[in-house]
Amino acid sequence: MIQKLSGQIQQQQQKVAPVSQPSNQAGGFGAVLQQELIQAQQPAQQDVAFSKHAISRAEERGIDITSDLIDQLRGSMIRAQAKGATNILAMDSEKAFIINVPNAKVITAITQDEMKENVFTNIDGAVFL
Repeated sequence: MIQKLSGQIQQQQQKVAPVSQPSNQAGGFGAVLQQELIQAQQPAQQDVAFSKHAISRAEERGIDITSDLIDQLRGSMIRAQAKGATNILAMDSEKAFIINVPNAKVITAITQDEMKENVFTNIDGAVFL
């Protein structure tokens, strides 16, 4: 019985193709690893998205969402991310935005008049635009 089993194992081993050794070509593992390390050191260009709530609040409050504003919000988010913040208040003299940094999402938009009446909670950072 043992001889029969060992004979089957040998037959199965013969059917398995030998594994080829990795080559040291330009597309090898080392090159891919090096490329990934370089990309990890560069800051991610993450776009800022607006939640449905933030879009409706901006429309209600007359806040124009321009490409310059989005660039400012992206820059605020990147600076806050470097400091380890997760939920920030990004504001200037006229408007403010609550941004969830890990998701790169604007949660709400607020005008200057409403800033006077509000208390901002659940934020761990503030950035001036």
